[in-house]
Amino acid sequence: MQSTNLFIIAGLGNPGPRYQWTRHNAGFLFLDRLANLENVTITRKAFSSLAGELDYKGKRLVLIKPQTFMNLSGRGVAQALQFYKLPVSRLLVVHDELDLPFGSIRLKQGGGHGGHNGLRSIIGQIGKNDFTRLRIGIGKPLHGDTADYVLGNIPPEEMENLAGVLDRGVEMLEMFLEEGVQKAMSIFNSRDCPG
Repeated sequence: MQSTNLFIIAGLGNPGPRYQWTRHNAGFLFLDRLANLENVTITRKAFSSLAGELDYKGKRLVLIKPQTFMNLSGRGVAQALQFYKLPVSRLLVVHDELDLPFGSIRLKQGGGHGGHNGLRSIIGQIGKNDFTRLRIGIGKPLHGDTADYVLGNIPPEEMENLAGVLDRGVEMLEMFLEEGVQKAMSIFNSRDCPG
């Protein structure tokens, strides 16, 4: 079933309306934006996720939004990789990133989980950490609890700029698919991306 043109794009978040517009759902919001731009839906139940498929720039993308809550995200990602018999080089995980200011987006290949429970779950489930991540900056709280911050709603002033931020992520995805992760990182990661 493996194809050289097949990729899994996993956006991380928590299911349900309570979490829809929270910072922690940046991965879901990215996939929703991509699906909206390309006029596809992510509604099929598969891989403990909501799934959709997209022909994009000559590639076949399987879009998944794990529905197990963030801490168990790896279950759906592992199921999808196993079903399509894909190596982790064909996986792109989209997630929120506390260590980047709002408006910044970076590609990263490999690394630890950095305290992100979704990444921790994926690394634990697939036994590897050398997959590519598309990190969407959400900034850090000036004070207070990090958990409250990531599960808080995106404030109005950031919501105004969110579509533009996500669109830059779509540009990065396109470059990643066409030119590979190293080229995409060299071009996009040096850009200063203010919100």
